Amino acid sequence: MSSAHVTPGTLPGPKLAAHFASLEVQNHAARLGMWLFLATEILLFAGLFACYAAYRFLFPDAWAAASRSLDLTMGTINTVVLITSSFTAAMAVHYAKEGKNKMVGHMFVLTLLMAIGFLVIKFFEYKHKFHIGTLPGRYYFYEGIQLPGAPLYFTVYFASTALHALHVVIGMTVLAFSTVRAYRVGDFSANNYTMVELGSMYWHLVDLVWIFLFPMLYLV
Repeated sequence: MSSAHVTPGTLPGPKLAAHFASLEVQNHAARLGMWLFLATEILLFAGLFACYAAYRFLFPDAWAAASRSLDLTMGTINTVVLITSSFTAAMAVHYAKEGKNKMVGHMFVLTLLMAIGFLVIKFFEYKHKFHIGTLPGRYYFYEGIQLPGAPLYFTVYFASTALHALHVVIGMTVLAFSTVRAYRVGDFSANNYTMVELGSMYWHLVDLVWIFLFPMLYLV
């Protein structure tokens, strides 16, 4: 049995699941599901933000001193990198709506490269902290700041930034699937861009969380 060759960009649109009345309803349900999922993610980080607020109120001097020990330059670069990656992710959605699959792939490749850059910078930040001893809880041995509450600051710092880094990796995985599909299948179009849109929504959450973390941790 022979099969006809189908070139990228000419594939049929998304399949309609049996329990949806139309593709429009199906896509709306997918977006609603993503918004609900993102809401639970925000609640997850809200717990860390609440711990941060409580401990900062209890140990304001230690919090300020510990914040000044962070590398503001690296934190600022990472902020710029993530904001820019959010722009390229948004452009991927724009090109998906226009059916420009190669540009979708290109935008996501740029996003992924910036995500890798973010993680590399964070690795060097972590490496320095392990070297000087600004570590969480009982592992703290930095002589430069010996104030009650300093170990708690770095407990919150590592918990929040490590959790955020995990979300970066998850987001990279999601975007990588869309990137491969854009290049190899090439079926994104005005009627079929939900996969790109949902992946970009998740990436915007990653960016948004960092926009909160940066001033909370680096600009005390």
